[in-house]
Amino acid sequence: MKMEAVKVSQSYASATHIVLPNDTNTLGNLMGGQLLYWMDIVGGVSAHRHCRQAVVTASIGNVSFQSPIKLGDIVTIEAKVSRSFNSSMEVVLDVYVEDHQTGEKTPSNQAMYTFVALNPKGRTIEVPSAIPETLEDHKRYDGALRRRQLSLILAGRMKPEEATELKALFD
Repeated sequence: MKMEAVKVSQSYASATHIVLPNDTNTLGNLMGGQLLYWMDIVGGVSAHRHCRQAVVTASIGNVSFQSPIKLGDIVTIEAKVSRSFNSSMEVVLDVYVEDHQTGEKTPSNQAMYTFVALNPKGRTIEVPSAIPETLEDHKRYDGALRRRQLSLILAGRMKPEEATELKALFD
């Protein structure tokens, strides 16, 4: 029986945190590990919403720390599945810092996490395919395959000549 595809908007998850003293380093900036932890939780909720199964973090493919997040900042993390494969899902997480006066959200960080769906016995299971909706969704969907192929090559699980999407970039 073929699984029904899921719109990426159905996987949307978000969380908002205020940076407290216990979350910061000696410079008063949010510790990177704390941000990764928050992103892992929001990303896991997003992946779960996509497949409605238990999920585990398989990898953190890319994290971009663009600007420091300070003590007292209000941080919002938004996540959506960008693409799914057999049992895995790439989730893109966008991190915003909210201006205390205006409420305007400024992009601060971005990350791509990969989650895998598991059955109750801990075995990987198939997940539904993802349906991109917006232009940004389509760009992230296409990029996810290239990122996956690169990851598989680096892990020794794919030969470079088999990476059709990566080869297309250089042809």
